[in-house]
Amino acid sequence: MIACFDIGGSAIKGAAARSVSDIAMIGSRPTPLHDFDAFAGVLEALMAEGGVPARSPVSVSIAGVVDPADGRIKIANIPCLDGRPLAHDLSQKLGRAVTVANDADCFALAEAIEGAGRGHRIVFGVILGTGVGGGLVIEGKPLQGAGGYAGEWGHGPVAATLAGDPPVEIPRFSCGCGLKGCVDAVGGARGLEKLHRHLHGLEQSSKEIVEGFESGEEKASRTVDVLIDVLASPLALVVNVVGADIVPVGGGLSNSRLLIERLDRAVRARILRKTTVPLVVQAQCRIEPGLIGAAILGFREDADHAAA
Repeated sequence: MIACFDIGGSAIKGAAARSVSDIAMIGSRPTPLHDFDAFAGVLEALMAEGGVPARSPVSVSIAGVVDPADGRIKIANIPCLDGRPLAHDLSQKLGRAVTVANDADCFALAEAIEGAGRGHRIVFGVILGTGVGGGLVIEGKPLQGAGGYAGEWGHGPVAATLAGDPPVEIPRFSCGCGLKGCVDAVGGARGLEKLHRHLHGLEQSSKEIVEGFESGEEKASRTVDVLIDVLASPLALVVNVVGADIVPVGGGLSNSRLLIERLDRAVRARILRKTTVPLVVQAQCRIEPGLIGAAILGFREDADHAAA
C-alpha cells in the first residue's frame, strides 16, 4: 500500500492506494501554511485514519516545482515548504520513503496511463484552472526539465495582443511570475474574467461566463471566442514542438465540453499535422488526477527500490 497526497494551498487530500486502479480516499484537511511540523502532522493523522501501515511509502502531488538537482521545492503559497528539500525532510519526519512531484506533471501522467492518453506515445496534459499549466509525458514518463520546469506553456510574454473575430486589442496583463503578457494571465478562469471585464465592462465569474457561452448569450460567447483565439496559437506551437499525440485538458474550464471542442478545432487548424481526429480533449480522470499520478509515481519508485 502507498499513501498518496494531493497538496494545494488550501487543502491536503489523502488516499490509500493498493494499486493504481484501487485508490481509496482517506479524507481532507486544511493545509498548514507556516508550520512544517504541523504540515507533517496532518499527513501522519490522515495515514492513521486511513489505516496505512507503518513505513508504507508516501507519494505527493503538489502545486510547486521540484528541482531534480537537489530536491528543493519552489512553492509560494505554502511558505513552510518553500526552499526545502521536501522529499528528504518529509522522509526524515515520517520515517517513510517519500516521492514528491509537481501536480501538473501528476495530472499529465494520470491521463497518459489511466485517462485520455492511454495508448499514446507523447501526451501533453493541459490545465485550464485558475491559471494555465501543463505537463509532458513521453512514453509513460513525465519530462523533468532544468530546475524542474517543463510543460509550463502558460508563462513567457507571448499572449496575443489582438484576438477574436473581429480582432480586439488585448492588454498585456501582469502575471504572477513577474512578466507581462503571459498566457497564464489571460487564459485561465481569472483570465477569462479579465477578458470579460475588458470587453464588456462586466464583473462576472468564470462559471457565469461559461454558462452564458453555452446558452448562446452574445457577450459571453464573444469573450470565449477571444479566449480560444488567445489559447489556440501558443498551444498549437507546443504541439508542433513536442509532437503531442493527444492533449487532455483538466481544470475548471475543461468542464465545458463545448469550450474544449471549440479549442480543439482552433488548435488543429493551426498545427502542421493535419488530422480530423480530435486532439485537444477533456481529461478522463475527472476525480483527483493528482492522486492517481502520485500513485503511479509511488509504485514505480517502490518497485525500483525493491529491484535495487
